[in-house]
Amino acid sequence: MDSYIVRQAIVNENEKTFGYEILYTDSSFGGGATDDVTAANTIENFLSSMDSGKFLGGKTAFLTFTSNLLEKSIPKMFATNTLVIQIEDSLITNPYSQNLIAQYKQDGYKIAIKDFEFNPRFFGVLDIVDYIKVNFANVDDSTANIINIGKSFNKKIIAYNIETQEAYDQAKALGCTYYQGSFVSEKMPASFKKVNYLQSNFFLLMVAVTKDEPDLDEIESIVSRDVSLTFSLLRLVNSAYFALRNRAKSVKQALVILGLGQLKQWIYLLSFKQDDGTMPDELVKISFLRATFASELIDGLNDMPISKSEAYLMGMFSTLGKLMQMPLEEVLDQLPIGDEVKDALLKQEGKAGTLFKLIISYEKADWKTMAVCAEELGVQQSIIAQKYFECVESVNSTWESLTSVNTNIDDE
Repeated sequence: MDSYIVRQAIVNENEKTFGYEILYTDSSFGGGATDDVTAANTIENFLSSMDSGKFLGGKTAFLTFTSNLLEKSIPKMFATNTLVIQIEDSLITNPYSQNLIAQYKQDGYKIAIKDFEFNPRFFGVLDIVDYIKVNFANVDDSTANIINIGKSFNKKIIAYNIETQEAYDQAKALGCTYYQGSFVSEKMPASFKKVNYLQSNFFLLMVAVTKDEPDLDEIESIVSRDVSLTFSLLRLVNSAYFALRNRAKSVKQALVILGLGQLKQWIYLLSFKQDDGTMPDELVKISFLRATFASELIDGLNDMPISKSEAYLMGMFSTLGKLMQMPLEEVLDQLPIGDEVKDALLKQEGKAGTLFKLIISYEKADWKTMAVCAEELGVQQSIIAQKYFECVESVNSTWESLTSVNTNIDDE
């Protein structure tokens, strides 16, 4: 049996990530709901096989628990400050479950309830609930009342299934505290300024450094003809972070010291960092994750029309439309990438498009579509979740390194 786990960002009103909901399923259930045994095994595997701290990037986990899982003390596998116990409304009718929830609250855990309704059966647990999750895929006349009453009881409201601008605007207007869904994960910070399109050659540089056999002379040439890139590269390599005995005095020296792996991450991060330090954190992380995930999954696939480096670019460039605040098609038209990558991103066509669709469906916990894509590609489903975990940890590690480097530079 293959278990799948994915994290979905929960952000605050400033588009900063507050926590992640951890969604999971098992392939033997055809993409549907899991039973208690499967859920327990999945959570245990999450904690024992992976570093959950790295997976969550230091954020809070929101995990749904059934009554049986609560009874078996599964939440106690997590520290109280790292977990929000999420429950479905069906548990509210069970007095025994209510007592279990109350005990966890007393132990220091925070509690979230999904699809809360204000009728007598819910009031028994209202005092112990910290978060109320409201489904914005099904908004009706009662939604505003639920949010208003919840706020009157000082509950934090999480609007989930935010998939469109309209749903996001509606949730904001109703005064929700946090937001969850594919739209908010990819939303730009309101204060973020549009980057001058293709300035500093950084897209050309991204293509150059991700080739299967990068040409150091080509990379040096691209960096050297741009004063801002040259300055930033030398400043980075000569910063206290690298603690060099002898300062790098040329672009080539700096490139050798930094290494191509760090270079491609640093360039992309640099591209969207503004003078005031603002940056679309979660969206850039999504770029890194999709890129790494695509390049890992393509290993071993037969008859793929794109290379490992092109798969990396496909994932990395998938968010460019939002990052550049312009249609993705217009951005891609000016980039030196193949038609297979463009068709995959714009139309999800071809085998590369199927790979991209697999990645997007995994992000959205659309397990059924993901399984279909995996079968079409001949991807062993047993490795997908493992690859995802490894990629998330790699991206989190890269992000921590990159942001600490930039913070150190800014402080100098």
